[in-house]
Amino acid sequence: MIKLAYVDVENLDLDASYGLLCESRKHKVDRFMFDRDKRLSAGAYLLLMKLLFEENITEPHFKFGKYGKAYISNHEDIYFNLSHSNKFVACAISDREVGVDIELIDSAIDLNIAKHYFFAGEYESIMNSTDPADEFFNYWVLKESYMKYTGLGFNLKLEDFEIVIGDEIYLKDDENNLKFTLFDLGEYKLAVSGHYYADDVKQYFIEDLF
Repeated sequence: MIKLAYVDVENLDLDASYGLLCESRKHKVDRFMFDRDKRLSAGAYLLLMKLLFEENITEPHFKFGKYGKAYISNHEDIYFNLSHSNKFVACAISDREVGVDIELIDSAIDLNIAKHYFFAGEYESIMNSTDPADEFFNYWVLKESYMKYTGLGFNLKLEDFEIVIGDEIYLKDDENNLKFTLFDLGEYKLAVSGHYYADDVKQYFIEDLF
């Protein structure tokens, strides 16, 4: 099972949301200087709590793994991951390990990033596509979703593994038979990696989080 959702938090009321945050999330929000970053952090938490509530989980206890990936210590059968970009936050929950990434497409992205840090086959696919910038972000969100799935984040280097995009999306030399799902959300790309395909992604609105 994978449940996947996103929400635009550009107009999130920080004062109204602050009282709904747990203490650790309040401290995290407080550390940010800019309101946009505060909204992303608060909105990610509220979206997570919305999805957990739908699974009848109301009092999760959050802890962190060695490389900073959060988990729920009192519900060992539920895994989650969060991501944010610009004004969108995304959340995935599953009954097995999961990773998610959302990114705003930047048409002016420096494709040398792919040349220097992606696998040669990934770079060739990007440069041979009809829209290299768009294809770059297909690979980026897929690769980062896998990095987050592992719990290593950027401790796992981009060039250490290869994603293949074809009739199916898969991790080359994968021994775990992981599943990758990629979504186009207009100006954004979203990818989730785990042990299931995501059938769809649900868009929530700010009022749904309260």
